[in-house]
Amino acid sequence: MDSDTRNNDAPANGSLINKELRAIGDACWEKFDFGRSWKDWNQHLQGSQVIPISDRLAYIASKGVVGNVTLVDTDDGLVVIDSGSRTTAASIHRAIRAWSDKPIHTVIYTHGHLDHAFGTPLFDAEAQAAGLPKPEVIGQANIARRFRRYQASAGWNANINGRQFRIPGFTWAKEYRYPDTFYEEEMVLDKGGRHLELHHGMGETDDHTWTWIADEKTVVTGDFIIWAAPNAGNPQKVQRYARPWAEALRAMAAKRPEVLVPGHGPAVFGAERVAAMLDDNATFLETIHDQTLEMMNEGLPLADIVSAVTLPEGLLDKPYLQPTYDDPEFLIRNVWRLYGGWYDGNPAHLKPAHPRALGAAVAELAGGSEALANAARRHFEAGDLRTAGHLIEFAVNADPHCMAAHRARVAICSERAQRETSLMARGIFTAAANASLDVLGGEPDGSDDPQRTGVG
Repeated sequence: MDSDTRNNDAPANGSLINKELRAIGDACWEKFDFGRSWKDWNQHLQGSQVIPISDRLAYIASKGVVGNVTLVDTDDGLVVIDSGSRTTAASIHRAIRAWSDKPIHTVIYTHGHLDHAFGTPLFDAEAQAAGLPKPEVIGQANIARRFRRYQASAGWNANINGRQFRIPGFTWAKEYRYPDTFYEEEMVLDKGGRHLELHHGMGETDDHTWTWIADEKTVVTGDFIIWAAPNAGNPQKVQRYARPWAEALRAMAAKRPEVLVPGHGPAVFGAERVAAMLDDNATFLETIHDQTLEMMNEGLPLADIVSAVTLPEGLLDKPYLQPTYDDPEFLIRNVWRLYGGWYDGNPAHLKPAHPRALGAAVAELAGGSEALANAARRHFEAGDLRTAGHLIEFAVNADPHCMAAHRARVAICSERAQRETSLMARGIFTAAANASLDVLGGEPDGSDDPQRTGVG
């Protein structure tokens, strides 16, 4: 579709193209709630909707924790940055076709996560039906390794993502649309009169691409920006890279962008706001990385480092840096893992006893599993949830059939889930509570709406 027939002025209510969402996104600068109540930005989205940036540039936001998709109009067709998930592919495709009927000739993956790179088969099918070549898919070279790892660990990934997002029976992808063209560090695309620069960076993944569109003064960041504290510590996933992540953000800032399209959440408009968002995210990562490494070099054990790292005052109060997805403590542990491996400095953890044997030994000291569960409850009632968490796991492992221990575990883990800010911690504690509820014959805690699911 030529630009003069693009429906950028369609009615906002329920439309696939919604210009009003830009103002709503702008308001998120003052308040953004990514987590518990799922309000503000997400509550205004209806399926997948196009939000124009300029006459020849737009992005698609989808309801839920699903990656944004960016549309670049060229003289020869469309460049699409990311393609959504298996569950949002159809709605994203409809939104694209509401904006333009030009052929999709190029797809760029910002990275290989399921909510960013798994809608492409629908683009392929459309091209084949029209007798056109499939889109050329471009990605950083490490995506191939990621997809192979996903295929080898499909069962594991199904389990951990079901737990993280609280979706019973979550299924992992079995088919993968690999890129046709890989690049290593930088790549320049000249397509239909448009010039795009692709840059590799490591952060949430080792296969990340951020894109600079010079004539629009726009940076498309992928999940380097997610409108939450950077996801550089996920306790159930592979290594993340705090310092290289910060370096990528600094490189983006050096371009002096005036528009930023993030991996999740609303686009940011205005050079000052974009610069602040990039700088604050980089500062967050640099602070955690540098303090952790400094204390490692001083010989401190991990437990002491976790309690000693401090962030600049007010940084976590920023609406785009709240720890609603990941947790700063998890980032510290991930930096430790990168430089120091999994040994945490406690010799008992080097070759530990099996949890059942350790639980039985502690229960014997306490006078049995029920007595140990009662001790856990006392710590719980005193507000010491961390110690309570240790004691109740000892009790359950000592006697998996002790109903008093499971009742206490439900209370402790449910409260821990309620108090946590990060989705990751809430998912793990909720899974533990649900496991004990299952033993007790109760109903598990309700799962999140599957539409909210991302993979990160």
